[in-house]
Amino acid sequence: MSQPKILKRIAQHRQSTRVASRRTKKTLIAAIGIGMAVALSGCNDDTGKSTDKDTGAAGSKAPSAGSSQSSGPASPSGDQPMVPGWQTQTAQKHHFRYDVPAKAKKWKLIDEGTALSYTDKDGQPIVVMTGAANYREGGCGSSPNPKAIGEAGKGQLATVGTTGGGKDGSLQENARNWAGNWGFAAYGGEDHKPKIKVSEPKPLKQGGIDGYTATAQVTVTNRASSCVPPKAIVHSIAQKLPDGTMHGWVIYADQGVPNALTAAEIKEIMGTVRSTDS
Repeated sequence: MSQPKILKRIAQHRQSTRVASRRTKKTLIAAIGIGMAVALSGCNDDTGKSTDKDTGAAGSKAPSAGSSQSSGPASPSGDQPMVPGWQTQTAQKHHFRYDVPAKAKKWKLIDEGTALSYTDKDGQPIVVMTGAANYREGGCGSSPNPKAIGEAGKGQLATVGTTGGGKDGSLQENARNWAGNWGFAAYGGEDHKPKIKVSEPKPLKQGGIDGYTATAQVTVTNRASSCVPPKAIVHSIAQKLPDGTMHGWVIYADQGVPNALTAAEIKEIMGTVRSTDS
């Protein structure tokens, strides 16, 4: 398993936190209208942190074979794009494959081993993704959360990537946590807490994935300039592998600014997500 190509402190952090059996529990985001807290960091082996268990998450139950939100189109073999002319990103570490529009549409695939991260006040990563892609990178120089590492926070209007690797909690909880935590980290963090509303998780079955999806609606409170979006949307997909580890696919996208992805465009991208094992 290759190490992410970002600052060495991430690798050091992973080693130190894995051997520590106790840590301070944090709850960062209240899911409005649901009455359930979204814990800091989902089932993230990438960061060395796992889901807090204050919601009583013990065993993980896979969704029933007959329940699904989307059947999706049939997956092509190998790494060929499902949409002609699109680019395919493969994240072997997290067993996801997905497509994004062509370079001409301002989409950039990032090397699979390069990590995107947002850090806490001590400079430690609280969310990390690999196998990523950015949309319209290099636009706005300002960010609602400047504590970004690697390819994160470069003015892009949307980012897609994969995360996870731990075994704590359920698929439903991790789907909600990944959506809420990336919305929180990318659009303000602890210094400028955004307002987050996270949906109930829904079953999703497509492309060899039998998991759950959740959505976070974000209202940005730190608009340092007009190019910082007033709102954002985050969608997650969670799948569980036979070894019991849970892995997530996440897209977070600015809303309310020029060239922002539409709901239809996001849906089309999500429709290409499939398992590398399918």
